[in-house]
Formats: sequence, C-alpha cells, structure tokens
Amino acid sequence: MTSSTPRRTVLAAALAAAAGTASSAVPAVAAPAGRTPAPVLVDNRFWSSYADWRSGTGAGTKAVPGHRPGLVLARPEGRTDHTDPHTGRTSSWEYASWTSPVHTSTVPATEVIASWNARTPPGTWIQVELSGTYSDSTATPWYVLGRWASGDGEEDIRRTSVDDQTDGRSSVWTDTFAIDDPAGGLRLRAYRLRLTLYRAPGSGLTPTVWRIGAMASDVPDRFTVPASAPGPARELAVPRYSQNTHVGQYPEYDNGGEAWCSPTSSQMVVEYWGRRPSAEDLAWVDPAFADPQVCHAARFTYDNQYEGCGNWPFNAAYAATYPDMNAVVTRLRSLTELEGLVRAGIPVITSQSFLKEELTGAGYGTAGHLMTVVGFTSDGDVVANDPASPDNEAVRRVYRRREWENIWLRTKRYDANGKVRSGTGGICYVYWPTDPTPARRRALRSLGLL
Repeated sequence: MTSSTPRRTVLAAALAAAAGTASSAVPAVAAPAGRTPAPVLVDNRFWSSYADWRSGTGAGTKAVPGHRPGLVLARPEGRTDHTDPHTGRTSSWEYASWTSPVHTSTVPATEVIASWNARTPPGTWIQVELSGTYSDSTATPWYVLGRWASGDGEEDIRRTSVDDQTDGRSSVWTDTFAIDDPAGGLRLRAYRLRLTLYRAPGSGLTPTVWRIGAMASDVPDRFTVPASAPGPARELAVPRYSQNTHVGQYPEYDNGGEAWCSPTSSQMVVEYWGRRPSAEDLAWVDPAFADPQVCHAARFTYDNQYEGCGNWPFNAAYAATYPDMNAVVTRLRSLTELEGLVRAGIPVITSQSFLKEELTGAGYGTAGHLMTVVGFTSDGDVVANDPASPDNEAVRRVYRRREWENIWLRTKRYDANGKVRSGTGGICYVYWPTDPTPARRRALRSLGLL
C-alpha cells in the first residue's frame, strides 16, 4: 500500500477504460491437478547463462563465465553527457551496450514488465530499454524501462523510471509497457531488450549484469476467477516486519508507513534466504528506529520519478544486490501455481487491491498493496505476512482462500464509488538463491523462470 499508488492506479484505470468490457473466451487460470491445464497467458524469457550473453549483440560489452555468468563493460564504445533530472548535475559517461536476440513471445502481449539483476559500483549505472514488433508487423520505438544504480552516492545517478513515453499505440507506465487499446486487438508479438552500461570516464569500473528478461502477458478482463482446489498445507518461516512501525520515517523516501509495503515485503524475503545488510550498511539509519533494514530497503528501492518505493523491477533488482540472489517480476496464472512455489520452499510477494469488505480480517482497503504469501492452511486458506499490520507480531495473517484468490488474480474491480478500476492480474515478485534445491529448480523451471 503506497502513497504513490494513486498514480499507478490512475494509469491502470485508464488502460481498463480503454479495454472497455471486452472479455476473452480463454479460461483465466490453471485448472487443479488432474484437469485440463489453462492456456498460456504469461511468457517469461530471461537471459542469464554464458551462452545467453554470447547470443546477444554486444558493442563494447563482454560475457564473463563462471559460477554466475554475467555481462560487463570491456571497452567503451562512446561517451555521452547525461543530465540527471533529479539532481540537475550534468556528467560525462563512457558506455557500452548489449542487445538481446529478438524474442517472439508465446503470448501476443498487452503488457510487458522487465527485470534485471546487477551490481553497479559507485560511479556506474545501467539503462534498460525495450523495442518490439506489433501484431500488425509495425515497430515500437525504443522505450526506457529504467535507469538504475544499486547505490545513491554523490557519484551515482538517481535511480529512476521515465515518464511520458508513448507512440500513440503503446505507453510505458512507470515500470510497465502496455498496449493503449487492448480491446482493439493490437498486441506486442516480439521484443528485444537493450542494456547500456555506463561508467565515469577512465575509471575502469564496470557494472555487472547477471540476469535480464521480461514477463509478457495477455490476461483476459475478469472481475472474478474460477476457484481452485486446495493443495497440501505448508508454512514457511519468513521474518515478519510491519511497515506501520515506520510511519513518518525518512520523508525523502516517501515517509514510511503505508508507502513502504513493497520494500518491507522485499526485506522479509531477502532475510528468509539468509541475506541482510551489514552493520556498516545500516550505519546511516537513526539508531532510534526499529528494524533499520526496512529503512534500508526503502532507500534502495526508491524511484525518484515515481517518488515512491513501489517500482516492481526496482524491488527485484534490490533483492538481487545480495550475494547470489536471483529476483524477477512475473505473473502467475493461478493460486495453484503459487502453492507450487510455496510447497518448494519459495515465498512469493504478491500485489493486490481491494475494498475493506472484500478481504475478511484485513481491516483495511487499498488501491494497491504488497504482501508476502508464506503458506497455506490445511483448508487451503492463505497464510500471508501482511506488512499493513500495527506491529511485527500482528504481521502473520490467515485470509480466506476464495477471497484472496479473487482479489489477486482479477484484472478489474469496483472501487468504493462503484467505478471500474484495474486489478493486477496475478503480479508477483519471486526471489531465490542461485543454487536452488532440485525441488525449487523444478518449480521455477515449470514457470519459465529458469
């Protein structure tokens, strides 16, 4: 739940209005085990192996083999001046680039969201762009999906999305490429991603990018989704943090409290995997504040254009700054798929919006909120670490399966005034270590994440 959410919500509502009441005959979600599987609604494609990096087109970049293959700046292909809109500083940068092969999506898409995992030493940064081909064989422009640095020191740019990008047929809304009028039938058929790696001239430093890719989807308009059959019970021991214990903290990072659901959820899962910031990393936080690592996560997920911590790819990128961590933004088709991840020991951070009366026991309504699914009861109800709780002890919640399933997977909903608004349609963050167990590897591979 973020104070920046209304901007995302307004944009999403515009897309929903453009779509009208069009519906699809395609079933919405995967059927329970033993029944006919649902059609493909989501396509994941990520580049992360040495062969992947070598398959793209580099201009001054180099693929580096090893335990965690990556892409680095080997020699500058040019120099450019860039004025940071958030600091007003103009600096010169050397750069090199890498362009992925064209990926033809298995899903002609209405939306695409990119993710990347990288490290940027001080004085370096990366830019991620997308260019695609529409279903009528015309091309999009190159869209900027993020300008990102893991740090925010004096020598760094300010982490940012880029507003006001459109060709009249598609647009970028903070972190999401979207077809402007999906009801008209236009789709994105294929795309390329372009990485540009920047460094201060003569520094010899380089960003290292370990993973880049995107989730493309075409989820049909729906106010409700079919009910799924519960699977086995399991609950993961994920740390519990409340966003509301941080109300009013660090206004420069959107003021804590309801604005920090995304970084609070990210920090819970980072720590589940045994990673956390060092004492040195946290030295900047006021020692009077509890759970300083949540403040740290807010600072290093903050999007200076969005003016909030709710940029989805920036949260994934933050999680992947910890040693040997992978992180992506994707969509799941069903609660059954989410159960498969939890059963394999992988908690999932989900995005949803709902009225107070739509989720029994929540005690609030929201235009957009992140929580972490950590388990399922023997009845199939959802066990969530919900950061919108008064304190850490109250974070564990059990939500009714049917209610929770619907508010997470729907793409349309009614607000308190009876107006049609957009739902997130199964958006989630998935974080996992680079050496997953065989069971986790199978679960991730089944979703196209490995």
